[in-house]
Amino acid sequence: MKNAAQLLEDSLLVIWNDRNAERRLQAMQNVYATDIHFYESDHGLAIVGYHQINDVISNLQAQWPIEFQFEITRPASANHQVQHIAWNLGVPGQPPAATGMDVAIIENGKIQSLHLFLDAPKP
Repeated sequence: MKNAAQLLEDSLLVIWNDRNAERRLQAMQNVYATDIHFYESDHGLAIVGYHQINDVISNLQAQWPIEFQFEITRPASANHQVQHIAWNLGVPGQPPAATGMDVAIIENGKIQSLHLFLDAPKP
């Protein structure tokens, strides 16, 4: 079984960075619980399951330049079943277009829920 920090890294680097929807779905089976709940903001309902999350990723990636990638800015850290990881999104080597953190709840060796915390844009 992968450690929880590796699950979060794979969520960003393997799933969210991959522009191939079929490969993402395959990778999700190793990282996410079947009924994973993704909370993009505090204002919306959970996005549930591999296919709904895959659609969100495809829609977002369609809006980004092809060079955009997630990069981890600090190693993932854990406190029992709660894990978090900080990241940048943008063209590697350039100032990030977005920064934030993902917080995950791990159950039975998979990410059960994933919560996005997007940093406010800098003025």
